[in-house]
Amino acid sequence: MTKVFCQKYKQELTKLNSPPFPGAVGQEIFDKYSKEAWDEWLSLQTMLINEGGLDLSVKENRKWLSGQMKLFLENGEYKKPSGFTPVVD
Repeated sequence: MTKVFCQKYKQELTKLNSPPFPGAVGQEIFDKYSKEAWDEWLSLQTMLINEGGLDLSVKENRKWLSGQMKLFLENGEYKKPSGFTPVVD
């Protein structure tokens, strides 16, 4: 298993198998973040879409979600779904 120094968790973790989508942003995620961070984002993204009733055919919604992804990966103040409690190790 290939490892990457995950910028979110600040430790060596499992690397993604490939960039999650094409282009520079996908490559940056592949180079800087772990599979664990990406899987956690996908789970949060699903909650945000479902709870917010986001229509992803609307450009502003996609832009907002992309901003939330960046905040989440960079440990910023991202939107938490109501009732969300982060996992504490």
